Amino acid sequence: MTEPVIRAAHATLGYEGIPVVQSLEFEIPAGSRVGILGPNGGGKTTLFRALTGEIPPLSGQLEVNATSATVAQTDRSRLDFPVSALDVATMGSLARLPWWKRPGRAERRRARQALEEVGLEDLANHTFGDLSGGQRQRVLIARALTAEAELLLMDEPFTGLDTANEQRLEALIDRLATAGRTVMIATHEVEQAERWDLVLCLNGEQISFGDPAAAISKPVLEATYGGHIVEIPGQPDLGVLPAHHHHHDPGDDR
Repeated sequence: MTEPVIRAAHATLGYEGIPVVQSLEFEIPAGSRVGILGPNGGGKTTLFRALTGEIPPLSGQLEVNATSATVAQTDRSRLDFPVSALDVATMGSLARLPWWKRPGRAERRRARQALEEVGLEDLANHTFGDLSGGQRQRVLIARALTAEAELLLMDEPFTGLDTANEQRLEALIDRLATAGRTVMIATHEVEQAERWDLVLCLNGEQISFGDPAAAISKPVLEATYGGHIVEIPGQPDLGVLPAHHHHHDPGDDR
């Protein structure tokens, strides 16, 4: 057995001594597709920041045995300056280069290869801001591949994508996992998370972790989403969760 890519043991994460998410206890093997479910403020972004080493755990252990990169949501306003898809993909190499060295021919070649991996080699010279949401998302994944990340942290990558681009992105995630990369996908889509290998439910603490068939249930989703209504298509026994808060301590609200 190879060692897990991520191991959390009694981990509490937060900022300046104030916990945001606690009781993290899980192991993730290489090549897994992991869905992370939880409300806004439930701890998904904090977990990603800890996995990239941006913040240390407040207590417990969080081991990451892989190089990591975050694939942010595509935000046109911040990435509309005139750079090509190839330029954006090449930026991934900056993480591996000494501070004084600029990306050269070898880095641009790797970036082209990454664009090919995500099916966008023909759009390498197109302006990033002119691409569709789905295409921009794949360019950002190419940037993470150029950084040679073994662990890809995707922050709600399906937001704003049409069905065709959703399917394309899902197929790409499958290919990345088959090639041995570990992909963690923060999402609100319960139905989608059911198709991944593992699911982690967070709401200020770890609510559930494991195989989706066992880890996702009505009580788990009530604890994860509280007063939010969540419908699970194809599972009539779960139906729509009532809009009431699960029992919790007032201190959990953050």
